[in-house]
Amino acid sequence: MSRQSIAVLGFVLALASAGTAAAEEEEPRRGSVNVFLRGGAGNYTGDLGDNVNVGPSWGLTLDLQPLRFVGFELGYEGARNTARTELLDISLTRHGGSGLVKLLLPLFKSIKPFVGAGLGISNISIGGDLRGAFESDVVAELPVAVGFEVNSGALTAGARATYRLLLDENLGEQVDDPQGGFFDVVLTLGARF
Repeated sequence: MSRQSIAVLGFVLALASAGTAAAEEEEPRRGSVNVFLRGGAGNYTGDLGDNVNVGPSWGLTLDLQPLRFVGFELGYEGARNTARTELLDISLTRHGGSGLVKLLLPLFKSIKPFVGAGLGISNISIGGDLRGAFESDVVAELPVAVGFEVNSGALTAGARATYRLLLDENLGEQVDDPQGGFFDVVLTLGARF
């Protein structure tokens, strides 16, 4: 076994024992099901975001946490952005859903930092004066999130940043060498059951 393999194995064992110790010391679990609203701002990045303005981003999420350090999310996300140039005056409305697996750091009792990754799909509707070949499209996504949650009794709140790499062949036909995704920063507020 190489030194790197031993170091990685030691790190994983340390994380597992820290999570187990934290679960044993705390009182019985409460609030393993969370439902929350989210709202903030987002925009397209890279070549996809050229001339697109920051716009509102919103969503509704169901979060399940069967263990203190692992969670699963299913959510709806929406956003609206505009783009205005000499050649176009359009609005991009995004409606989609995604599933995430979250790893939470169980070092604090009420504040839980996390990272997450998953899969998603969105419908991006384009409206307005197109003056070009842009069309509405369904797009597969690879979302990655980082943030924190604050839990107090039956309430939960937090903040997160999510980057969604957009995967789509049709975008390649509409934009030369499309690179980028959708990035948003939102606040969350909800209830625990």
